[in-house]
Amino acid sequence: VMSSYLDRIGAGLILSRPEVFGFDYVPDLLVGREDIQSELAAILGSIAHPEGTGRVVITGPVGSGKTVLAKRFCQDIIRHLSDKRNIKRVHVNCRNAATPSRVMQKIVQDLDPGHPDRGLGVGELLTSLRRMLQSSNTHLIVILDEVDHLLRRSGDDIIYKLMRIDEDREGVGTLSTILISQEQVLDLLENAVISRVGRSNHVRIPPYDEKGLMKIITQRTELGLVTGTCPEEILNLIAQAAAPSGDARQAIELLEGAAKRAEASGRSIIESKDVQRTVVTMPTNVDSMNIENLPLHAMLILLGLCRRLKKEESVTSGETEKLYHVVCEEYDQAPKGHTTLWKHLKRLAQEDIVVTKTAKADVGRGRTQHISMPHMLPSDVERRLETLIPSRLRR
Repeated sequence: VMSSYLDRIGAGLILSRPEVFGFDYVPDLLVGREDIQSELAAILGSIAHPEGTGRVVITGPVGSGKTVLAKRFCQDIIRHLSDKRNIKRVHVNCRNAATPSRVMQKIVQDLDPGHPDRGLGVGELLTSLRRMLQSSNTHLIVILDEVDHLLRRSGDDIIYKLMRIDEDREGVGTLSTILISQEQVLDLLENAVISRVGRSNHVRIPPYDEKGLMKIITQRTELGLVTGTCPEEILNLIAQAAAPSGDARQAIELLEGAAKRAEASGRSIIESKDVQRTVVTMPTNVDSMNIENLPLHAMLILLGLCRRLKKEESVTSGETEKLYHVVCEEYDQAPKGHTTLWKHLKRLAQEDIVVTKTAKADVGRGRTQHISMPHMLPSDVERRLETLIPSRLRR
């Protein structure tokens, strides 16, 4: 019985393929980025010609899919041109290889694991690389990821040496480059790289919107979780929680974390509390969330919402009003009118305390709002409000 606490580990109640949630996982099909894939293909299409090379700079915020786009493109083009051209790709993360010699070592080692990497200078490594590619008639695509780390520490020299690997030699079309960086460092890239690579070869990726995040976690659910373990409303909650950042990595980690939590409780279905408990551990979580600065009636509305959201994923605006009236009675307050209620709800949504979604009403005319709380645990907020409200009333 000693190891009974480990029984749930690996029981696979919910997670069927954990690797689907791994950092380096590249799905066969990317969802929600078709337009950018076409843009990349247009810029790098020259690789299809026997002596063609391509270069591109991809920028975008964290978790916008830059790396996965580049890796997916390389795998697809290698397959697509397999009968025309022998293409290989090397991925270098410049966060770990921020000097020219580290970059070159990584490239050479990837292509030839037996290559001696000690004590060779950058020039010798470049010569080595050129020889390797020409003797095996290989076209190499080098992905320099997080390239800003390299630029800051070592400048752009090695990037040009790679881009010009064919100059003054008999070779042509040996190497293509994909440079990836976060959007914030555009000015650093601007002078160093974009001006040389050409503005038309710069692909800017926007953050994902809620729809895009929903597509991604739906795909990962289908690939990595046991069927039926993650209801649609849970996916909605996760997409809402990650929407402010537009970060797909955050959404995927939330899904994985919620799945692990549910599994550890011995359940085979993910519930909203699993998501909320996972959100609370995320670095972006809004800890004290401005709750103490809310107007009294906004607090009363929120308290009513929390009580219901402990059990349900979302509450309609009509129910919100009823819940608010119950709380008013409890605290002996006269409820405010409909307009004030809406004003407070809007404020709660603006401060990211709740998320409101408008849907056509199921019955009658008009539109109904559905209110949810993806960023925190309703029970935590409820406890805080139950101490804040009385002290506010005593003032």
